[in-house]
Amino acid sequence: MSLVPSAVESSPVAERSRDRAGSGARWLILGLYLLGALALTSRLWVDPASRAQVGDPEDVDLFAWFMRYCAEAVVHGHVPALVTTALNWPRGINLMWNTSFLLPGMLLSPVTLLLGPQVSLTIALTLGFAGSAASLFWVLRQWGASTWPAALGGALYGFSPALVDSGIGHYHMQFAVFPPLIIHAALRIVTGRGSAVRNGLWLGLLTAAQVFTGEELLTLTAVAGLLLVVAVAASRPRAVVHGLRGTASGLATAAVVSLAISGYALWIQFHGPLTEHGSPWITNDFTSSAASFVTPAGNLLLHTPASAAAVAGGSSGLPEYLAYLGWPLLFVLVAAAIWFWRDVRVRATAVTWAVLEIFSLGGNSSFLPWHWLQGLPVLSQILPDRFAIVADGAAAAVLAFSLGLALSTAPEGAARARRNWPLAVAALALLFLIPLPMRAGPTAPVPAGWQAAFARLGPDPRVLVVPVPYSQFPEAMRWQADTGEPRSLMGGWFVGPDQAGQATPEYYGSSNSYFVAQAASYLDSLWIGVPKYRGIIHTQINLMLGYWRPTAIVAVTSPHSRLDRVLTRLFGRPAFRVQQVLAWRL
Repeated sequence: MSLVPSAVESSPVAERSRDRAGSGARWLILGLYLLGALALTSRLWVDPASRAQVGDPEDVDLFAWFMRYCAEAVVHGHVPALVTTALNWPRGINLMWNTSFLLPGMLLSPVTLLLGPQVSLTIALTLGFAGSAASLFWVLRQWGASTWPAALGGALYGFSPALVDSGIGHYHMQFAVFPPLIIHAALRIVTGRGSAVRNGLWLGLLTAAQVFTGEELLTLTAVAGLLLVVAVAASRPRAVVHGLRGTASGLATAAVVSLAISGYALWIQFHGPLTEHGSPWITNDFTSSAASFVTPAGNLLLHTPASAAAVAGGSSGLPEYLAYLGWPLLFVLVAAAIWFWRDVRVRATAVTWAVLEIFSLGGNSSFLPWHWLQGLPVLSQILPDRFAIVADGAAAAVLAFSLGLALSTAPEGAARARRNWPLAVAALALLFLIPLPMRAGPTAPVPAGWQAAFARLGPDPRVLVVPVPYSQFPEAMRWQADTGEPRSLMGGWFVGPDQAGQATPEYYGSSNSYFVAQAASYLDSLWIGVPKYRGIIHTQINLMLGYWRPTAIVAVTSPHSRLDRVLTRLFGRPAFRVQQVLAWRL
C-alpha cells in the first residue's frame, strides 16, 4: 500500500535526477532552519555559559544539574546510574521518574565538562528547534510533499509556539526531533514500504532514543501515531489487512530492539527503588482552552498588549501555553482539509490533527474524549496541553501535503503569481507564528569561596546547604551543576514518591526539605516574643539532623545576617568563612 499518489511516484532514475537538482534547495532549507534557531536563541549565545531562558528558572537549573550528572558519569567511564544520592541525600532520586534528559546529556558531556552545563543546554535548545524542523521536513519529503511546501511544514513544526514555549525550560519536550522519525518508521511498517524487519529495527532504535530523551513526549508520539495509523487503515482497510503479517514482524522487531536497549531502565523505573504512581501535578490544570488557539502570547512578533496580558495572566504560565496557531492558519488548515479531503495523506493527517487538538483541551468535562482516557495506565501521567506539540506536527503535514497539491494543480500556462498564490497564502498565515528572540537573563553565579569552602571541608562531605534547595531555592543545584561541588546535596527540586508512593514534587514526605527550608526563617521571626514555638522548631530541626546526619552546614550569606544569626544560635560560631560562604562543622 502506498500513501504517495501516482502523480508523484516515478522511476528510481527520475527520483535520482530530481534529488540532484533539488540538493541545493534542501541544503538552503536546512541552513535557514539553523539560522532561524540561532536567531531565536541569540540572546543566550551572547554568553552561553551563564545566560538562560527567563520564565522557568527552577526547571532550567534542574536540567543543568542533570547535564552535570551525566557528564560526571561519562568522565568516570560509565553510564549514569538510574538511581542516585547525588541529590536528595541519603534517600536519592530515581532518574527515570524525572526529566533527566539522559541521551542528550551523555552526548553533550564533553561540552559540559569543558564549557559548563548551560552551554550544553543552549546547544540542545538550538538543535531542538532546527533539528525538529529538519526531521519533519525530511519525513514530509519521503511521503511525497514537494520541497518548499515541506520546508514550510518543517518550519511550522520546529518553530511552532508549542516548541518555542516548551523551550523556556522544558528541554525534554522541546527537543522533538525523534517523533516525526518514529511515526515515519511505524507508517512504513503498516503500509508495507520497504523491509518490515529493517523498519522495525529503526523504529526500535528511535523509540529507545526517545525513552532516554523524554518519556512523556514518547507517549504523546505513540498516541499521535496510533491515531494516524487508524485514519490510514480506515482509508485503506484491505491493504492494511493484507499486510498484517509484515506489520506484526516489524512491530515485534521494534519491541525487541527497544526493550533490549531500554528494558533495564524501564525495569528500574517500575520495579526498582523509589518507584511511584500517579502524577505529581493536577493534570487537568494543564489544558488548552478555546481562546488559547487564537490569542497570541507576548513572545510572538505579531501580538497585541491585550493578548500578551491575557496570556501572562494565565494559571499555567508561558511554558505550558502551547496551543496557539492563530485564526489565519486555522482557516487555511480547515479549508485545505476540506478541499483536498480525497487525498489520503491530507485526510489522515487532518483527522489526527483535529483529535489531538481536542485531546489538548483535557478531560474536565465528560463531553471531552480525554475524560474517558485520562485514567488509563501511562496516559494518566500526561499533561493534556502538551498534545499541542504533536498536533502541530500533524498540522504541518496537512499544510505541506495540501499546499503541494494546490501548486501541482495550477494551470501550466498561468502567470507565476497565479501559480504561486497558495504558497503566498500559506506563508502569510505563518507570519502570525514568527517568534521573537527568547528572553534571557543571568544564571545564579557561583558564590565567591564556594569551591574553596568545600575543599576545606574535605573529600565528599555530607553537607547541608541552607536554605535547603527546593523549588523556591534551587540555586544550590545550579552551583553544584556548575562546579561539581558538593558531591551529594540534601534536598532538591525533583519528583519522587511520598510515603504512600504517590508522585510528588520535592519529595516532601521523606526528606523534610520543605519543613527544614522553612525552619530557619521561622526561628528568626519567632525567636523573640513567641517562646512557645521554640520547642516545636527545635524538635523539627533535630528530626531533620537525625535523618540527614550532615557532617557540615554551609550557608551562602554574610556575617551577622539573619541567616547567620539563626544558624549561630543553633550550631554555635561558624568553623570558618571563605568570602561569601560560612561553614559549620558538626
